[in-house]
Amino acid sequence: MELIFYIVVALLSLSVLVFFHELGHYSAAKFFGVKVERFSIGFGKVLFKKEWLDTEWAFAPILLGGYVKMKGQDDANPLNRNSDPDSYTSKNPWQRVIILLAGPLANIILAFFIYLTIALNGAPVSTAVNYVSPIIGKVMPNTPALKAGLQSGDKIISIGDSNIKYWYEIKDAIESNKPPFNIKISRANRVIDVSLNPVVQDSINDFNETIKRKIIGIIPQVNRGEIVNFSILGSLKYAYNETVKSTLLITKGIQKISTGEVESKNIGGAITIFDILIKFAKEGIIYLIFIMALISVNLGVLNLLPIPALDGGHIMFNIYEMVTKKAPSEKILYILTLAGWIFLIGLMVFGMYNDINRIWG
Repeated sequence: MELIFYIVVALLSLSVLVFFHELGHYSAAKFFGVKVERFSIGFGKVLFKKEWLDTEWAFAPILLGGYVKMKGQDDANPLNRNSDPDSYTSKNPWQRVIILLAGPLANIILAFFIYLTIALNGAPVSTAVNYVSPIIGKVMPNTPALKAGLQSGDKIISIGDSNIKYWYEIKDAIESNKPPFNIKISRANRVIDVSLNPVVQDSINDFNETIKRKIIGIIPQVNRGEIVNFSILGSLKYAYNETVKSTLLITKGIQKISTGEVESKNIGGAITIFDILIKFAKEGIIYLIFIMALISVNLGVLNLLPIPALDGGHIMFNIYEMVTKKAPSEKILYILTLAGWIFLIGLMVFGMYNDINRIWG
């Protein structure tokens, strides 16, 4: 019963992200006077529907996505066009681009507000470990920090020309200041200045790659169960930084997978998404919405890929029309859209294959 409960929670969480994505498309379409014929959460046979605001609002059982059906738009038949004033295809290409961008943008905006909510209510330290106070928890042996006399309990005030408020700023300051640099610390109500040279060593990045980076050899003081409290301005900064970091992380991940720098076995499918949602849901509501923010950004960024059948592919066609002043040929449009669907289905199957391998492994 417990597993069923968490599966339902995961389904509802994913549905919320899909709802906001489609709400972005819906809002932009209505703004430009496009009739939205159906707003559906889920695929398959409709279980529930209601007419409201000149749109059919539907709920279907396969909760792995959703869609907004606009008048004159038909992904199953991209050659189907409608010249009525309230039709999607009758709008200018730049208006269609905005309608298409609105879905992914809604996901990124949603992530920002989730992060903001977490910060305003006090973030568990595991969701904001980079924002703990810059107090040294441990000095590693045989490191520049130990040789310079830094101690556990020291609070770092500044590094070179960079003032330090949060722990994550230490890494940026080490990279940006020319060594040797001065470190100002607070110890037992005294301010002490020390000078040190960082060393360069191998480190593992977010993509499991070995990289070179400067280190001084300190670990933050982190207490399990600690809550990181932010001011309103600090909350906004946390939300902005986390949204940008998530967006760049996912974008860079896609780039590395597409160029072969990261193995394709890291591509996950629906099972991986549900597994992650269930694990975080078990930890509590804050952890659940934290991972929902990351998945929301993922959903937004992936939909911007220039693949026909995705928002990014449609944007590409409309930009082509804006530049050339003519729509793509119907034959090319049909072939590319069909190829896009084949690619997406293949990617989903491949992701599912990787999921099954991970479970058996």
